[in-house]
Amino acid sequence: MHELPALVLGITISTYWFCVGAMVVRVSRRKRRVHRVLIPTQGRERLMWMVWVPLITAWIAMPFVASAQNPADHPWIGVPVFASSGWVFATLRIAAAGVAVVCLLLSIQCWRHMGRDWRMGVDPEDESKLITNGPFAKVRHPIYALSIALMLCTVVVIPTPAMLAIAAVHITLMYLKARNEEEFLLEMHGQSYSEYCERTGRFLPRIGAIR
Repeated sequence: MHELPALVLGITISTYWFCVGAMVVRVSRRKRRVHRVLIPTQGRERLMWMVWVPLITAWIAMPFVASAQNPADHPWIGVPVFASSGWVFATLRIAAAGVAVVCLLLSIQCWRHMGRDWRMGVDPEDESKLITNGPFAKVRHPIYALSIALMLCTVVVIPTPAMLAIAAVHITLMYLKARNEEEFLLEMHGQSYSEYCERTGRFLPRIGAIR
């Protein structure tokens, strides 16, 4: 039972990316051009996606793989002894698994709020609607913020060197993708997006904007 947090986390991450896959299928069927939905059209994002695909695969597998390994034999991927024994870290791992579930539920809320305007990446040929209400009222990238939070929860539950490396790359890519989307949206929406950026934070609300 000491690896219950890893099991909950693994199911949560798998569900998260299953939902993403389901949205890709839904959008591609409506637009009848799956390649533009699944594969980024912009060269910069295509390069990021080449790193992201194997990274996401490793992220999904890691909770199941790490919990089944002996850390003495596989120190890079096996859950360390300090994380699997002792009530303090055990409590932290359970709490992190619970927060991960909350991140999933909030992400689903964000996806539902976007509805037909959800996209995997920027597409210069697709006129995107600027969404500034709901989960996006205070934060420009709530979905990315929740993805980062989900990754940090993964590091707490699976505190291995391999997971730390995956987290570092993922968070870096999230930052780069957010910046790239902001440049694209600023070019597309101009002053309205600039004003939106002034009153919102990238991943967290601006302190001065909170009322």
